[in-house]
Amino acid sequence: MGVDHTDVAAAAGRIAPHARRTPILRTELDGRPLVLKLEHLQRTGSFKLRGALNALLGGPRPTHVVTASGGNHGLAVATAARLLDLPATVYVPERAPESKTRRIEAAGAKLVRHGSAYAEAAAAALTEASASGARYVPAYDDPLVIAGQGTCAAEVVADAPDVDALVVAVGGGGLAAGTVLGADGRSVVLAEPVNCQAMHDALAAGTPVDSVVDSVAASALGATRVGALPFEVVRSGDTRSVLVTDRELLAARDLLWEEFRIAVEPAAAVPLAAWLAGRVEADLPCLIVCGANSEWIPA
Repeated sequence: MGVDHTDVAAAAGRIAPHARRTPILRTELDGRPLVLKLEHLQRTGSFKLRGALNALLGGPRPTHVVTASGGNHGLAVATAARLLDLPATVYVPERAPESKTRRIEAAGAKLVRHGSAYAEAAAAALTEASASGARYVPAYDDPLVIAGQGTCAAEVVADAPDVDALVVAVGGGGLAAGTVLGADGRSVVLAEPVNCQAMHDALAAGTPVDSVVDSVAASALGATRVGALPFEVVRSGDTRSVLVTDRELLAARDLLWEEFRIAVEPAAAVPLAAWLAGRVEADLPCLIVCGANSEWIPA
């Protein structure tokens, strides 16, 4: 089953009653203009709700939902299931951040910790879904999930048509592929941390390959291998892959707070890090600020 821009338009209609249309911010840094898509203001604190909702609304209504996640996708599926009055089970790696796991449980899902990495949690979740007949919602390798994520870029195109490129952080490839489909022909810069670069490695190899996961942004971007469908969508689009260091992305995260009082998780600062480092070739890029599920300790 493939996916194209018409699926993004259909997804936008399905999820509109439940997902927020997040704002854009036109600004400049160092005298250079840019646009920020403030997707960290989405319900659940990340773009992932879009794909989760579309996955559950785009086919027959399931009786139970199962997924695996490093955190953000699990929270999105748990929340989407709650909104649609469906029971959900979310598998996470044993070391998944407490800032995300407690929110998954607060959304009403059953939380299961399994394995040291996402791939192990996903294998266990697939086993349960197969045995129980539950709807398994992949984190990224699914046409409905990809189409849902593409609604974020489609909103950018509608609200800031003068943008000439979109810059997105990449993990398993769902948001990257959706952005390609929703960008209406604009170029898409795929930004990843060094040693957390599954898409970069896949593009270099010509096929998805296993990749090292070792970055401060790994809880959100730590896929060991990009999905086959996202890879095909990305490879067919006008894309460019760039890498940033952990030092660069943490500096970008701090700058988002200092300049704009935008508090995000490390993964969401990767596009800004790429832009600050001069690795984005565009006159007016839009940086997708994709998530804010870091630990927050109020005074």
